[in-house]
Amino acid sequence: MAVARVFLISVFAASLWAQSGGELHFAIRADPRTFDPLLVSDDVSEIVRYLTGGVLMRVNRRTHALEPELATSWKVSEAGRRIDFQLRPDLKFSDGTPFSCEDVAFTIHRLLDPALHAPTSDAFRTAPGSVEARCTGPASVMARFPGTVAALDTQFDQVAIMSSRSPKKEAAVLGPFLVAEYKPGIYLELKRNPNYWKKDEHGTRLPYLDSIRLDIQENRETELLRFRRGQLDLVNKVAPDLFERLSAESPKLAIDAGPSFDWELVFFNQVANAPLPDYKKRWFRSASFRRAISEAINRDDLCKVLYHGHAQAEAGPVSPSNHFWFDANLKPPPYSPAAALDRLSKDGFRKQGNDLVDATGNRVEFSMITNTGNKIHERMLAMIQQDLSRIGVRLNVTSLDFPSLIERISQTYSYESCLMAFVNIELDPMTQMNIWLSSAATHQWNPSQKTPATPWEAEVDKLMTVQATTLDPKKRKAAFDRVQEIVAEQAPMLFLLFPNALSAVSQNVRNVDPAVLRPKIYWNADRLYLGTSQRLVTRAGY
Repeated sequence: MAVARVFLISVFAASLWAQSGGELHFAIRADPRTFDPLLVSDDVSEIVRYLTGGVLMRVNRRTHALEPELATSWKVSEAGRRIDFQLRPDLKFSDGTPFSCEDVAFTIHRLLDPALHAPTSDAFRTAPGSVEARCTGPASVMARFPGTVAALDTQFDQVAIMSSRSPKKEAAVLGPFLVAEYKPGIYLELKRNPNYWKKDEHGTRLPYLDSIRLDIQENRETELLRFRRGQLDLVNKVAPDLFERLSAESPKLAIDAGPSFDWELVFFNQVANAPLPDYKKRWFRSASFRRAISEAINRDDLCKVLYHGHAQAEAGPVSPSNHFWFDANLKPPPYSPAAALDRLSKDGFRKQGNDLVDATGNRVEFSMITNTGNKIHERMLAMIQQDLSRIGVRLNVTSLDFPSLIERISQTYSYESCLMAFVNIELDPMTQMNIWLSSAATHQWNPSQKTPATPWEAEVDKLMTVQATTLDPKKRKAAFDRVQEIVAEQAPMLFLLFPNALSAVSQNVRNVDPAVLRPKIYWNADRLYLGTSQRLVTRAGY
Protein backbone atom coordinates (compact mmCIF):
# COMPACT_ATOMS: atom_id res chain seq x y z
CA MET A 1 0.00 0.00 0.00
CA ALA A 2 2.84 2.38 0.84
CA VAL A 3 4.48 1.60 -2.49
CA ALA A 4 1.29 2.43 -4.37
CA ARG A 5 0.99 5.75 -2.52
CA VAL A 6 4.57 6.71 -3.39
CA PHE A 7 3.95 5.78 -7.04
CA LEU A 8 0.84 7.97 -7.29
CA ILE A 9 2.62 10.94 -5.70
CA SER A 10 5.56 10.52 -8.06
CA VAL A 11 3.33 10.41 -11.13
CA PHE A 12 1.46 13.53 -9.97
CA ALA A 13 4.69 15.42 -9.35
CA ALA A 14 6.07 14.40 -12.73
CA SER A 15 2.95 15.59 -14.52
CA LEU A 16 3.20 19.02 -12.88
CA TRP A 17 6.88 19.31 -13.84
CA ALA A 18 6.21 18.07 -17.35
CA GLN A 19 3.59 20.74 -18.02
CA SER A 20 6.10 23.57 -17.80
CA GLY A 21 6.25 25.30 -21.18
CA GLY A 22 8.98 27.76 -20.25
CA GLU A 23 9.06 31.56 -20.48
CA LEU A 24 8.52 33.24 -23.84
CA HIS A 25 10.61 36.37 -24.17
CA PHE A 26 10.00 39.21 -26.64
CA ALA A 27 10.00 43.01 -26.74
CA ILE A 28 7.41 45.77 -26.90
CA ARG A 29 8.12 49.30 -28.16
CA ALA A 30 6.84 51.31 -25.19
CA ASP A 31 5.01 51.13 -21.88
CA PRO A 32 1.32 50.24 -22.05
CA ARG A 33 -0.84 53.33 -21.63
CA THR A 34 -3.53 51.44 -19.75
CA PHE A 35 -4.36 48.05 -18.25
CA ASP A 36 -8.08 48.77 -18.48
CA PRO A 37 -9.19 46.57 -21.41
CA LEU A 38 -12.03 48.92 -22.36
CA LEU A 39 -9.74 51.95 -22.69
CA VAL A 40 -7.16 50.42 -25.02
CA SER A 41 -6.17 52.75 -27.86
CA ASP A 42 -2.48 51.94 -28.39
CA ASP A 43 -0.65 48.95 -29.81
CA VAL A 44 1.17 47.93 -26.61
CA SER A 45 -1.97 48.01 -24.46
CA GLU A 46 -3.67 45.92 -27.15
CA ILE A 47 -0.92 43.29 -26.82
CA VAL A 48 -1.56 43.06 -23.08
CA ARG A 49 -5.34 42.91 -23.60
CA TYR A 50 -5.01 40.13 -26.16
CA LEU A 51 -2.82 37.99 -23.90
CA THR A 52 -4.78 38.55 -20.68
CA GLY A 53 -8.36 39.33 -21.64
CA GLY A 54 -11.08 36.73 -21.97
CA VAL A 55 -13.61 37.39 -24.74
CA LEU A 56 -17.00 35.89 -25.53
CA MET A 57 -15.87 34.89 -29.03
CA ARG A 58 -12.64 35.24 -30.95
CA VAL A 59 -11.82 35.70 -34.64
CA ASN A 60 -9.33 32.98 -35.55
CA ARG A 61 -6.34 34.90 -36.90
CA ARG A 62 -5.53 32.21 -39.47
CA THR A 63 -8.95 31.13 -40.76
CA HIS A 64 -10.82 34.42 -40.03
CA ALA A 65 -13.67 32.31 -38.59
CA LEU A 66 -15.50 33.45 -35.46
CA GLU A 67 -15.04 30.83 -32.73
CA PRO A 68 -16.65 30.38 -29.29
CA GLU A 69 -14.68 31.35 -26.20
CA LEU A 70 -16.43 32.34 -22.94
CA ALA A 71 -19.72 31.96 -24.81
CA THR A 72 -20.50 28.47 -26.09
CA SER A 73 -23.12 29.82 -28.49
CA TRP A 74 -24.87 33.05 -29.45
CA LYS A 75 -27.79 34.29 -31.49
CA VAL A 76 -28.27 37.65 -33.19
CA SER A 77 -31.87 38.81 -33.59
CA GLU A 78 -34.15 41.86 -33.89
CA ALA A 79 -32.49 42.97 -37.13
CA GLY A 80 -29.05 43.02 -35.62
CA ARG A 81 -29.96 44.95 -32.48
CA ARG A 82 -30.00 42.07 -30.00
CA ILE A 83 -27.55 39.31 -29.18
CA ASP A 84 -28.04 36.44 -26.72
CA PHE A 85 -25.11 34.50 -25.29
CA GLN A 86 -24.99 31.07 -23.66
CA LEU A 87 -22.01 31.10 -21.30
CA ARG A 88 -19.61 28.40 -20.17
CA PRO A 89 -20.45 27.35 -16.61
CA ASP A 90 -18.13 27.14 -13.59
CA LEU A 91 -15.41 29.48 -14.83
CA LYS A 92 -13.31 31.74 -12.59
CA PHE A 93 -11.31 34.90 -13.00
CA SER A 94 -7.58 34.73 -12.32
CA ASP A 95 -8.10 35.76 -8.67
CA GLY A 96 -10.70 33.04 -8.09
CA THR A 97 -13.79 35.26 -8.41
CA PRO A 98 -16.57 33.28 -10.15
CA PHE A 99 -17.49 34.31 -13.69
CA SER A 100 -21.19 34.94 -14.26
CA CYS A 101 -23.69 36.57 -16.57
CA GLU A 102 -23.57 39.67 -14.35
CA ASP A 103 -19.97 40.21 -15.44
CA VAL A 104 -20.97 40.25 -19.11
CA ALA A 105 -23.83 42.68 -18.47
CA PHE A 106 -21.53 44.88 -16.36
CA THR A 107 -18.87 44.96 -19.08
CA ILE A 108 -21.35 45.88 -21.83
CA HIS A 109 -22.91 48.66 -19.75
CA ARG A 110 -19.47 50.04 -18.89
CA LEU A 111 -18.32 49.77 -22.51
CA LEU A 112 -21.24 51.90 -23.72
CA ASP A 113 -21.09 54.40 -20.84
CA PRO A 114 -20.74 57.80 -22.61
CA ALA A 115 -18.58 59.08 -19.75
CA LEU A 116 -15.95 56.39 -20.31
CA HIS A 117 -15.23 57.21 -23.98
CA ALA A 118 -14.19 53.61 -24.66
CA PRO A 119 -12.55 53.40 -28.11
CA THR A 120 -13.96 49.90 -28.66
CA SER A 121 -17.51 51.19 -28.22
CA ASP A 122 -17.59 53.10 -31.54
CA ALA A 123 -18.60 50.05 -33.57
CA PHE A 124 -21.69 49.56 -31.35
CA ARG A 125 -22.92 53.18 -31.55
CA THR A 126 -24.98 53.10 -34.74
CA ALA A 127 -27.96 55.00 -33.30
CA PRO A 128 -28.65 57.31 -30.34
CA GLY A 129 -29.87 55.73 -27.16
CA SER A 130 -28.64 53.47 -24.38
CA VAL A 131 -27.81 49.77 -24.32
CA GLU A 132 -29.78 47.18 -22.36
CA ALA A 133 -27.83 44.22 -20.97
CA ARG A 134 -29.14 41.70 -18.43
CA CYS A 135 -29.02 38.08 -17.39
CA THR A 136 -31.71 35.87 -18.88
CA GLY A 137 -30.74 32.76 -16.93
CA PRO A 138 -27.95 31.41 -14.68
CA ALA A 139 -25.58 31.07 -17.65
CA SER A 140 -27.19 33.29 -20.27
CA VAL A 141 -27.20 37.00 -20.99
CA MET A 142 -28.66 39.34 -23.59
CA ALA A 143 -27.67 42.74 -24.93
CA ARG A 144 -29.93 45.05 -26.94
CA PHE A 145 -28.48 48.06 -28.75
CA PRO A 146 -30.45 51.12 -29.89
CA GLY A 147 -29.61 50.53 -33.56
CA THR A 148 -28.68 47.72 -35.91
CA VAL A 149 -25.02 46.73 -35.61
CA ALA A 150 -23.68 44.86 -38.63
CA ALA A 151 -21.59 41.80 -37.75
CA LEU A 152 -22.66 42.35 -34.15
CA ASP A 153 -21.15 39.10 -32.92
CA THR A 154 -17.75 39.78 -34.52
CA GLN A 155 -17.42 43.10 -32.65
CA PHE A 156 -17.06 41.22 -29.36
CA ASP A 157 -13.62 39.94 -30.41
CA GLN A 158 -12.22 43.18 -28.93
CA VAL A 159 -14.32 43.23 -25.74
CA ALA A 160 -12.49 41.67 -22.79
CA ILE A 161 -14.95 40.72 -20.05
CA MET A 162 -14.33 42.37 -16.68
CA SER A 163 -15.39 41.22 -13.22
CA SER A 164 -18.26 43.10 -11.63
CA ARG A 165 -17.25 41.92 -8.14
CA SER A 166 -13.51 41.36 -7.90
CA PRO A 167 -11.63 43.84 -5.67
CA LYS A 168 -8.76 43.56 -8.16
CA LYS A 169 -10.92 45.15 -10.89
CA GLU A 170 -9.12 44.99 -14.28
CA ALA A 171 -6.30 42.91 -12.76
CA ALA A 172 -8.76 39.99 -12.51
CA VAL A 173 -8.75 38.42 -15.98
CA LEU A 174 -10.17 35.46 -17.90
CA GLY A 175 -7.45 35.11 -20.53
CA PRO A 176 -4.48 32.72 -20.59
CA PHE A 177 -2.09 35.07 -18.75
CA LEU A 178 -2.23 37.70 -16.01
CA VAL A 179 -0.06 40.72 -15.27
CA ALA A 180 2.35 39.61 -12.53
CA GLU A 181 4.91 42.42 -12.47
CA TYR A 182 5.43 45.75 -14.20
CA LYS A 183 8.52 47.92 -14.06
CA PRO A 184 7.89 51.02 -16.21
CA GLY A 185 10.48 51.49 -18.91
CA ILE A 186 12.04 48.07 -18.22
CA TYR A 187 9.70 45.09 -18.56
CA LEU A 188 6.26 43.59 -18.07
CA GLU A 189 5.93 40.05 -16.73
CA LEU A 190 2.87 37.92 -17.50
CA LYS A 191 2.25 34.65 -15.67
CA ARG A 192 0.04 31.70 -16.52
CA ASN A 193 -3.52 32.24 -15.32
CA PRO A 194 -4.09 29.30 -12.91
CA ASN A 195 -7.84 29.48 -13.55
CA TYR A 196 -7.74 29.61 -17.36
CA TRP A 197 -10.56 27.41 -18.59
CA LYS A 198 -9.25 26.11 -21.90
CA LYS A 199 -7.71 22.65 -22.48
CA ASP A 200 -6.08 21.07 -25.51
CA GLU A 201 -7.37 18.02 -27.37
CA HIS A 202 -5.65 15.73 -24.84
CA GLY A 203 -7.26 17.39 -21.86
CA THR A 204 -4.12 19.28 -20.85
CA ARG A 205 -4.74 22.69 -19.35
CA LEU A 206 -3.63 25.68 -21.37
CA PRO A 207 -1.56 27.76 -21.65
CA TYR A 208 1.55 25.62 -22.02
CA LEU A 209 3.86 28.53 -21.23
CA ASP A 210 4.65 29.39 -17.64
CA SER A 211 5.14 33.06 -18.40
CA ILE A 212 5.80 35.75 -20.98
CA ARG A 213 8.33 38.49 -20.38
CA LEU A 214 7.86 41.65 -22.42
CA ASP A 215 10.98 43.82 -22.43
CA ILE A 216 10.37 47.48 -23.19
CA GLN A 217 12.77 48.04 -26.08
CA GLU A 218 12.24 50.90 -28.52
CA ASN A 219 15.26 50.43 -30.82
CA ARG A 220 14.47 47.84 -33.50
CA GLU A 221 18.07 47.12 -34.41
CA THR A 222 18.88 46.39 -30.77
CA GLU A 223 15.80 44.18 -30.61
CA LEU A 224 16.95 42.08 -33.58
CA LEU A 225 20.50 41.93 -32.20
CA ARG A 226 19.15 40.52 -28.93
CA PHE A 227 17.07 38.03 -30.91
CA ARG A 228 20.14 36.83 -32.81
CA ARG A 229 21.98 36.43 -29.49
CA GLY A 230 19.15 34.23 -28.18
CA GLN A 231 17.99 36.78 -25.61
CA LEU A 232 14.57 37.12 -27.29
CA ASP A 233 12.45 34.31 -28.71
CA LEU A 234 10.65 36.31 -31.38
CA VAL A 235 10.37 39.68 -33.07
CA ASN A 236 6.78 40.23 -34.13
CA LYS A 237 7.56 43.01 -36.63
CA VAL A 238 10.90 43.24 -38.43
CA ALA A 239 11.95 46.17 -40.63
CA PRO A 240 12.47 45.02 -44.25
CA ASP A 241 16.23 45.75 -44.39
CA LEU A 242 16.81 43.88 -41.13
CA PHE A 243 14.58 41.09 -42.40
CA GLU A 244 16.73 40.75 -45.53
CA ARG A 245 19.86 40.55 -43.39
CA LEU A 246 18.33 37.89 -41.18
CA SER A 247 17.01 35.93 -44.20
CA ALA A 248 20.52 35.78 -45.64
CA GLU A 249 22.08 34.64 -42.38
CA SER A 250 19.36 32.38 -40.92
CA PRO A 251 16.56 31.80 -43.46
CA LYS A 252 14.68 29.38 -41.16
CA LEU A 253 14.19 32.15 -38.58
CA ALA A 254 12.70 34.73 -40.98
CA ILE A 255 8.94 34.56 -41.69
CA ASP A 256 7.10 36.50 -44.41
CA ALA A 257 3.37 35.83 -43.93
CA GLY A 258 2.28 38.02 -46.88
CA PRO A 259 0.62 41.47 -47.20
CA SER A 260 -0.41 42.86 -43.83
CA PHE A 261 -3.56 44.91 -43.14
CA ASP A 262 -1.52 48.05 -42.36
CA TRP A 263 -1.53 51.15 -44.58
CA GLU A 264 1.26 53.43 -45.75
CA LEU A 265 -0.38 56.56 -47.12
CA VAL A 266 -0.24 60.28 -47.86
CA PHE A 267 -2.99 62.84 -47.28
CA PHE A 268 -3.35 66.60 -47.84
CA ASN A 269 -4.72 69.21 -45.46
CA GLN A 270 -8.24 70.18 -46.60
CA VAL A 271 -9.39 71.86 -43.38
CA ALA A 272 -11.21 75.11 -44.25
CA ASN A 273 -9.66 77.22 -41.47
CA ALA A 274 -6.15 75.74 -41.77
CA PRO A 275 -3.39 78.39 -41.70
CA LEU A 276 -2.48 77.87 -45.37
CA PRO A 277 -2.48 80.18 -48.40
CA ASP A 278 -5.75 80.05 -50.34
CA TYR A 279 -4.03 78.89 -53.52
CA LYS A 280 -2.60 75.85 -51.71
CA LYS A 281 -6.03 75.06 -50.28
CA ARG A 282 -7.35 75.06 -53.85
CA TRP A 283 -4.67 72.56 -54.87
CA PHE A 284 -5.34 70.22 -51.99
CA ARG A 285 -9.12 70.33 -52.45
CA SER A 286 -8.79 69.35 -56.13
CA ALA A 287 -9.29 65.64 -56.82
CA SER A 288 -7.40 66.10 -60.10
CA PHE A 289 -4.39 67.50 -58.24
CA ARG A 290 -4.44 64.69 -55.67
CA ARG A 291 -4.79 62.01 -58.35
CA ALA A 292 -1.97 63.53 -60.38
CA ILE A 293 0.35 63.45 -57.38
CA SER A 294 -0.67 59.82 -56.86
CA GLU A 295 0.14 58.96 -60.48
CA ALA A 296 3.55 60.60 -60.11
CA ILE A 297 4.59 58.30 -57.22
CA ASN A 298 6.30 55.07 -58.26
CA ARG A 299 4.77 52.54 -55.87
CA ASP A 300 6.57 49.58 -57.42
CA ASP A 301 9.92 51.23 -56.69
CA LEU A 302 8.89 51.85 -53.09
CA CYS A 303 8.07 48.14 -52.73
CA LYS A 304 11.28 46.98 -54.42
CA VAL A 305 13.79 49.43 -52.98
CA LEU A 306 12.49 50.09 -49.48
CA TYR A 307 10.85 46.75 -48.76
CA HIS A 308 13.07 44.49 -50.90
CA GLY A 309 9.91 43.12 -52.49
CA HIS A 310 8.22 42.41 -49.15
CA ALA A 311 5.30 44.77 -49.85
CA GLN A 312 2.45 45.19 -52.30
CA ALA A 313 1.22 48.38 -53.98
CA GLU A 314 -2.12 49.56 -52.60
CA ALA A 315 -5.26 50.27 -54.57
CA GLY A 316 -7.34 51.16 -51.52
CA PRO A 317 -7.89 50.49 -47.82
CA VAL A 318 -8.37 46.69 -47.96
CA SER A 319 -5.43 44.30 -48.09
CA PRO A 320 -5.51 41.37 -50.54
CA SER A 321 -5.05 39.20 -47.44
CA ASN A 322 -8.55 40.26 -46.34
CA HIS A 323 -10.22 37.88 -48.76
CA PHE A 324 -13.89 38.76 -48.29
CA TRP A 325 -13.63 42.56 -48.25
CA PHE A 326 -10.91 42.94 -50.88
CA ASP A 327 -12.14 44.52 -54.15
CA ALA A 328 -10.16 42.82 -56.92
CA ASN A 329 -11.54 45.27 -59.49
CA LEU A 330 -9.52 48.14 -58.03
CA LYS A 331 -5.94 48.51 -59.23
CA PRO A 332 -3.15 50.75 -57.89
CA PRO A 333 -2.68 53.92 -59.99
CA PRO A 334 -0.02 53.15 -62.62
CA TYR A 335 3.14 55.22 -62.34
CA SER A 336 3.02 57.78 -65.16
CA PRO A 337 4.53 61.29 -64.93
CA ALA A 338 3.09 62.00 -68.40
CA ALA A 339 -0.46 61.09 -67.30
CA ALA A 340 0.02 63.20 -64.14
CA LEU A 341 1.05 66.26 -66.17
CA ASP A 342 -1.84 65.75 -68.59
CA ARG A 343 -4.32 65.61 -65.69
CA LEU A 344 -2.78 68.73 -64.12
CA SER A 345 -2.93 70.66 -67.40
CA LYS A 346 -6.72 70.24 -67.42
CA ASP A 347 -6.74 71.97 -64.02
CA GLY A 348 -4.72 74.93 -65.34
CA PHE A 349 -1.27 73.79 -64.22
CA ARG A 350 1.68 74.06 -66.62
CA LYS A 351 5.44 73.56 -66.72
CA GLN A 352 7.54 76.72 -66.55
CA GLY A 353 11.13 75.66 -67.04
CA ASN A 354 11.75 72.87 -64.52
CA ASP A 355 8.94 74.03 -62.23
CA LEU A 356 5.23 73.29 -62.22
CA VAL A 357 3.05 76.37 -61.72
CA ASP A 358 -0.68 76.75 -61.22
CA ALA A 359 -3.09 78.84 -63.33
CA THR A 360 -2.15 82.05 -61.48
CA GLY A 361 1.61 81.44 -61.67
CA ASN A 362 2.23 80.07 -58.16
CA ARG A 363 5.05 77.55 -58.10
CA VAL A 364 3.84 74.15 -56.90
CA GLU A 365 5.80 73.61 -53.72
CA PHE A 366 4.56 72.08 -50.49
CA SER A 367 5.86 70.30 -47.39
CA MET A 368 5.16 66.80 -46.14
CA ILE A 369 5.48 65.86 -42.48
CA THR A 370 6.24 62.46 -41.01
CA ASN A 371 7.40 61.03 -37.68
CA THR A 372 11.03 61.44 -36.64
CA GLY A 373 13.13 58.29 -36.34
CA ASN A 374 11.13 56.24 -38.83
CA LYS A 375 13.85 55.25 -41.29
CA ILE A 376 11.39 53.74 -43.76
CA HIS A 377 9.44 57.00 -43.90
CA GLU A 378 12.58 59.08 -44.24
CA ARG A 379 13.74 57.01 -47.21
CA MET A 380 10.22 56.87 -48.65
CA LEU A 381 9.97 60.66 -48.58
CA ALA A 382 13.31 60.99 -50.34
CA MET A 383 12.02 58.74 -53.13
CA ILE A 384 8.66 60.55 -53.35
CA GLN A 385 10.56 63.86 -53.44
CA GLN A 386 12.54 62.60 -56.44
CA ASP A 387 9.40 61.25 -58.17
CA LEU A 388 7.54 64.55 -57.82
CA SER A 389 10.51 66.56 -59.08
CA ARG A 390 10.00 64.82 -62.44
CA ILE A 391 6.72 66.70 -62.88
CA GLY A 392 8.16 69.96 -61.54
CA VAL A 393 6.80 69.71 -57.97
CA ARG A 394 9.08 70.80 -55.14
CA LEU A 395 8.52 68.73 -52.01
CA ASN A 396 9.98 69.85 -48.68
CA VAL A 397 10.36 67.22 -45.96
CA THR A 398 9.71 67.91 -42.26
CA SER A 399 10.21 65.29 -39.51
CA LEU A 400 8.39 65.73 -36.20
CA ASP A 401 8.21 63.75 -32.99
CA PHE A 402 5.01 61.75 -32.93
CA PRO A 403 3.08 63.88 -30.36
CA SER A 404 3.86 67.04 -32.39
CA LEU A 405 2.73 65.33 -35.61
CA ILE A 406 -0.56 64.27 -34.01
CA GLU A 407 -1.08 67.80 -32.69
CA ARG A 408 -0.64 69.28 -36.16
CA ILE A 409 -2.98 66.90 -37.99
CA SER A 410 -5.70 66.85 -35.31
CA GLN A 411 -5.58 70.20 -33.45
CA THR A 412 -3.66 73.09 -35.03
CA TYR A 413 -3.93 71.86 -38.67
CA SER A 414 -0.59 73.57 -39.28
CA TYR A 415 0.66 71.27 -42.02
CA GLU A 416 0.32 70.81 -45.78
CA SER A 417 0.59 67.07 -46.36
CA CYS A 418 1.49 64.06 -44.26
CA LEU A 419 3.01 60.60 -44.71
CA MET A 420 1.73 58.14 -42.09
CA ALA A 421 1.39 54.47 -41.33
CA PHE A 422 -2.01 53.30 -40.10
CA VAL A 423 -2.34 50.09 -38.10
CA ASN A 424 -5.40 48.03 -39.01
CA ILE A 425 -6.25 45.20 -36.62
CA GLU A 426 -9.68 44.15 -37.90
CA LEU A 427 -11.16 42.35 -40.90
CA ASP A 428 -14.43 44.26 -40.89
CA PRO A 429 -14.72 47.84 -42.28
CA MET A 430 -16.94 48.66 -39.29
CA THR A 431 -13.68 49.53 -37.53
CA GLN A 432 -12.92 52.10 -40.27
CA MET A 433 -15.98 54.22 -39.41
CA ASN A 434 -13.64 56.61 -37.56
CA ILE A 435 -11.78 57.24 -40.83
CA TRP A 436 -14.53 57.50 -43.43
CA LEU A 437 -17.35 59.31 -41.61
CA SER A 438 -17.03 63.06 -42.29
CA SER A 439 -17.93 63.80 -38.66
CA ALA A 440 -15.16 61.58 -37.27
CA ALA A 441 -12.18 63.08 -35.46
CA THR A 442 -9.83 60.84 -37.46
CA HIS A 443 -11.29 61.71 -40.89
CA GLN A 444 -7.73 62.83 -41.41
CA TRP A 445 -7.82 65.20 -44.37
CA ASN A 446 -10.73 67.24 -42.92
CA PRO A 447 -11.84 65.94 -39.51
CA SER A 448 -14.91 66.59 -37.36
CA GLN A 449 -17.11 68.16 -40.05
CA LYS A 450 -20.51 69.36 -38.83
CA THR A 451 -21.94 68.53 -42.25
CA PRO A 452 -20.17 66.82 -45.15
CA ALA A 453 -17.92 69.31 -46.98
CA THR A 454 -18.42 67.63 -50.37
CA PRO A 455 -21.15 65.59 -52.09
CA TRP A 456 -18.87 62.55 -52.32
CA GLU A 457 -18.18 62.65 -48.56
CA ALA A 458 -21.95 62.77 -47.98
CA GLU A 459 -22.30 59.69 -50.18
CA VAL A 460 -19.55 57.90 -48.26
CA ASP A 461 -21.34 58.75 -44.98
CA LYS A 462 -24.51 57.11 -46.28
CA LEU A 463 -22.69 54.04 -47.60
CA MET A 464 -20.78 53.55 -44.36
CA THR A 465 -24.04 53.77 -42.45
CA VAL A 466 -25.55 51.17 -44.80
CA GLN A 467 -22.67 48.74 -44.32
CA ALA A 468 -22.81 49.33 -40.55
CA THR A 469 -26.56 48.70 -40.24
CA THR A 470 -27.24 46.05 -42.90
CA LEU A 471 -27.15 42.38 -41.97
CA ASP A 472 -26.77 40.89 -45.45
CA PRO A 473 -22.99 40.40 -46.02
CA LYS A 474 -23.38 40.79 -49.81
CA LYS A 475 -25.14 44.14 -49.43
CA ARG A 476 -22.55 45.27 -46.90
CA LYS A 477 -19.75 44.37 -49.29
CA ALA A 478 -21.46 46.14 -52.18
CA ALA A 479 -21.73 49.29 -50.08
CA PHE A 480 -18.09 49.18 -49.02
CA ASP A 481 -16.92 48.35 -52.53
CA ARG A 482 -18.59 51.58 -53.61
CA VAL A 483 -16.81 53.43 -50.79
CA GLN A 484 -13.51 52.10 -52.10
CA GLU A 485 -14.40 53.20 -55.64
CA ILE A 486 -15.19 56.72 -54.43
CA VAL A 487 -11.93 56.83 -52.48
CA ALA A 488 -10.06 55.79 -55.61
CA GLU A 489 -11.85 58.47 -57.66
CA GLN A 490 -11.43 61.30 -55.15
CA ALA A 491 -8.06 60.29 -53.67
CA PRO A 492 -8.48 61.97 -50.24
CA MET A 493 -5.77 59.57 -49.14
CA LEU A 494 -3.06 58.31 -51.48
CA PHE A 495 -2.70 54.66 -50.55
CA LEU A 496 0.89 53.62 -51.30
CA LEU A 497 1.53 50.06 -50.18
CA PHE A 498 0.76 47.21 -47.79
CA PRO A 499 3.95 46.11 -45.99
CA ASN A 500 4.24 42.36 -45.65
CA ALA A 501 3.96 40.83 -42.19
CA LEU A 502 7.65 40.18 -41.48
CA SER A 503 8.66 38.39 -38.29
CA ALA A 504 11.54 36.52 -36.74
CA VAL A 505 10.98 33.42 -34.60
CA SER A 506 13.46 31.17 -32.85
CA GLN A 507 13.28 27.50 -33.80
CA ASN A 508 13.00 26.91 -30.08
CA VAL A 509 9.40 28.23 -30.13
CA ARG A 510 6.94 25.45 -30.96
CA ASN A 511 3.40 25.51 -32.39
CA VAL A 512 4.06 28.75 -34.31
CA ASP A 513 1.34 29.38 -36.91
CA PRO A 514 2.05 32.76 -38.57
CA ALA A 515 -0.85 35.03 -39.56
CA VAL A 516 -1.14 38.47 -41.16
CA LEU A 517 -3.89 39.57 -38.79
CA ARG A 518 -2.52 40.94 -35.53
CA PRO A 519 -1.00 39.76 -33.28
CA LYS A 520 0.54 37.65 -36.07
CA ILE A 521 3.10 35.32 -34.47
CA TYR A 522 1.66 34.84 -30.98
CA TRP A 523 -2.06 34.94 -31.78
CA ASN A 524 -2.23 31.36 -30.40
CA ALA A 525 -0.06 32.20 -27.38
CA ASP A 526 -1.90 29.73 -25.14
CA ARG A 527 -0.54 26.87 -27.32
CA LEU A 528 3.04 28.07 -27.74
CA TYR A 529 5.85 26.49 -25.75
CA LEU A 530 9.62 26.40 -25.81
CA GLY A 531 11.36 23.32 -27.19
CA THR A 532 13.90 23.22 -24.36
CA SER A 533 11.14 22.86 -21.79
CA GLN A 534 9.09 19.80 -20.97
CA ARG A 535 5.33 19.83 -21.25
CA LEU A 536 2.58 17.35 -20.59
CA VAL A 537 1.08 16.01 -23.83
CA THR A 538 -1.63 13.91 -22.24
CA ARG A 539 -2.89 12.98 -18.80
CA ALA A 540 -4.33 9.69 -20.05
CA GLY A 541 -4.02 7.02 -17.39
CA TYR A 542 -3.15 9.40 -14.55
